[in-house]
Amino acid sequence: MAFSDEKRKELIDAIMEAQGADEDDLVLIETDDDDDEEDDYEFLQQAGEDSVILPTIALRGLTVLPGMIMHFDIGREKSVKALEEAMGTDQFVFLVAQRSEAVEFPEVKDLYEVGTVAKVRQMLKMPGDSIRVLVDCLERAKLSEMIQEEPFFKAQVDILFAKEYIVDVPEIEALKRSVRANFARYDDLADVGGPAAVAAIASSDHPGALADAIAGHMEIKVESKQKILETIDFEERLKELNSILADEINILSLEADIKSKVKDQLDKNQKEYYLREQMRAIQDELGATEDLDDEIERWHKQMKKLKLPKEVAQKVEKEIIKLTKMQSNSAEGNVIRTYVESILDLPWNKSSKTQYDLNEARKILDADHYGLEEVKERVLEYLAVIQLSGAIKGPILCLAGPPGVGKTSVAKSIAHSIGREFVHMSLGGVRDEAEIRGHRRTYIGAIPGRVMNCIKEAKTNNPVFLFDEVDKIGADFKGDPASALLEVLDPEQNKEFVDHYLEVPFDLSKVMFITTANDTDTIPRPLLDRMEVIEVPGYTEEEKVKIAQKYLVPKQIKENGLTAKNITFNEAAIRQLIEHYTRESGVRNLEREIANICRKTALKTVTTKKKSYRITESSVEKLLGKKKYHFDIVEGKYEIGKTTGLAWTIVGGDTLFIETAIMPGGGNLVLTGQLGDVMQESAKAAVSYIRSIASNLPSKLKIKEEYKEFYKDKDLHLHVPEGATPKDGPSAGVTICMSILSTLTGMPARQDIAMTGEITLLGKILPVGGIREKVLAAYRAGIRKVMLPKDNERDIEDIPANVRKQIEFVLLSEAADAIPHVLQAAPKKKAPAKKAPAKKVKKQ
Repeated sequence: MAFSDEKRKELIDAIMEAQGADEDDLVLIETDDDDDEEDDYEFLQQAGEDSVILPTIALRGLTVLPGMIMHFDIGREKSVKALEEAMGTDQFVFLVAQRSEAVEFPEVKDLYEVGTVAKVRQMLKMPGDSIRVLVDCLERAKLSEMIQEEPFFKAQVDILFAKEYIVDVPEIEALKRSVRANFARYDDLADVGGPAAVAAIASSDHPGALADAIAGHMEIKVESKQKILETIDFEERLKELNSILADEINILSLEADIKSKVKDQLDKNQKEYYLREQMRAIQDELGATEDLDDEIERWHKQMKKLKLPKEVAQKVEKEIIKLTKMQSNSAEGNVIRTYVESILDLPWNKSSKTQYDLNEARKILDADHYGLEEVKERVLEYLAVIQLSGAIKGPILCLAGPPGVGKTSVAKSIAHSIGREFVHMSLGGVRDEAEIRGHRRTYIGAIPGRVMNCIKEAKTNNPVFLFDEVDKIGADFKGDPASALLEVLDPEQNKEFVDHYLEVPFDLSKVMFITTANDTDTIPRPLLDRMEVIEVPGYTEEEKVKIAQKYLVPKQIKENGLTAKNITFNEAAIRQLIEHYTRESGVRNLEREIANICRKTALKTVTTKKKSYRITESSVEKLLGKKKYHFDIVEGKYEIGKTTGLAWTIVGGDTLFIETAIMPGGGNLVLTGQLGDVMQESAKAAVSYIRSIASNLPSKLKIKEEYKEFYKDKDLHLHVPEGATPKDGPSAGVTICMSILSTLTGMPARQDIAMTGEITLLGKILPVGGIREKVLAAYRAGIRKVMLPKDNERDIEDIPANVRKQIEFVLLSEAADAIPHVLQAAPKKKAPAKKAPAKKVKKQ
């Protein structure tokens, strides 16, 4: 079967086009084709009497049938060597399909038993290592025995000749016609061969050859073709083929129906798309860009997914129906859209999974905050009650304390410890009730209240919700936000909280509300009544040092791009920052100053060769400039008319000096130093008390003769230094009393004793607040003796143990109890000892 030059060129061009190769890369090898087909079949007839041994090629995903002239590519080493063996002998080869296409290196068990004996007509070496082979498939053969497996397969096969065909048998003729008709239908649906294939098959008269030719042109599974190959009896083969054709026609008909429906749907979609685009263009011209139908469909899907309460779903549905009845570009339509979106964005039934692991909560609180043991203990008690009761009931936690002590971070740690989302709303300066409850939709630009906005941001209906700065909430003609908060925070009312904008109830009972405040005195009483106040005190110097070393310094080193090798702080430097560059109860400014030092160090690290810096007490002043604050240091002096008091400020405790002077006048009491009304009243009460006990004073403490009628002919001037700073409160009453009494009696007052307490007209000493901060201020000033009201004895336990051990506490019930401790004659200075005259040494 030699190819003409024209046919050879046609074959090479076809392969080149399929493989994308150049003509120079292809080598066409023609086999010896002097023998005709009769010689091939004579060889097979001789082999049929007994077995023949042939090189064997395993085919993947391919079954070849007798009568086919086809080509395929081989590339596996075994297959190439089997082909070379065939080309070196008589060019006959046994082609057999693999059972599984996935097997890369097949064994005998992986091959079918029945294959096809073929003669290699041409080989074409392709670019790379593959070879394209053209074979003439001759007869079926059965693998009798595998003679060798390496380096290629060589098998002993038995030729399976078809039995003789008897012409004009009605049953056979009927099967042939049925098969031809079915193939014609199959070809119409699958378009596998075209008219030429149908004509070639029509010319096949032998039923076996007809079946093989049709099966060879069909695109069916290897298993189906293998079944045709293994069916030796041509009548059974025709029946099997007819069955396969019927199944394929059924499948192809279904595919055609599906394609037709898909095409119709695509045509419909394209038409709708075209019309929709036209509609959009028209809407753009009219100023309406919303596709209302798609929007409503999306809303209904959201409603179904959210499982809205019946009342809410009805409200939304009503608004959607209203929207469909109005023009899409109307202003009210946009209002309805915003309203529906606001409702559907809320987490109606989505909750965070709460974990009440108190041991883990304690670890998180300890890791996030140093000290604050009482605060942590109270938070854990609160969580334990919630865990046991299964509901958030009882008072709302209110963390009260000065700025920078960690109130907000404690609330965040609570959320972290129980696995809930955290949201935050600052109430500082809020004066409009609508900030809480929302605006009614009758107003232009109405929006939901900030409470519902925070719930939407949390994306769960049970977050930890922090109301920050609740003590700074205001009120004016727009309403009282504090009263609106009552409904939000009250567990009995917030189960059906109704925002004025949304107009539907939302359950806030699962939310854990926490508030913070600097001063509880300014919180409205009805609101404070619903809270349990947890005092978050200021930090002592020792606590600030530990916080700086453990948290602030590592954090700022990292945030400023440094490492522990670039910068280190010693303890003295940190204390310098605390004492002279910050004055606060918390650590906010301390962190700011540490960050300032880190930035300056980062600049030096980049611009100089030095890469390591140690921050010491002396280097702090070089980096930050001169000291900003100086604390009063009392050194035990005795002065007439000057006493040491203790004051509480928003940044912690401080010492307070009271000075009194007397001068000729008309019995006036002059008060300077920006004293508030309460402090002025304390001074007047002290003067009245002294006048009432003047006759009963001990002989050593009698008022001077010239001052006995001071309230008639003398003026008392009471001054509190640092006049630029406003001062108020009742706790300086006893200090003022001792200062005036020292002036009138001429008895010096000890400066190394600090005192605090409110005085009554009868001289009783009433309890005051801020004991912890005041005592720490006294300790910082070098004072080691402090006088407190008797009723404040319980507050001594709140003072750090290391400070408490070094201070002597005197408890006062009446002002008279302070007199012997404060008013004392100054000790006389000892005269310096006279030096003994030097002895004269006689010279020898």
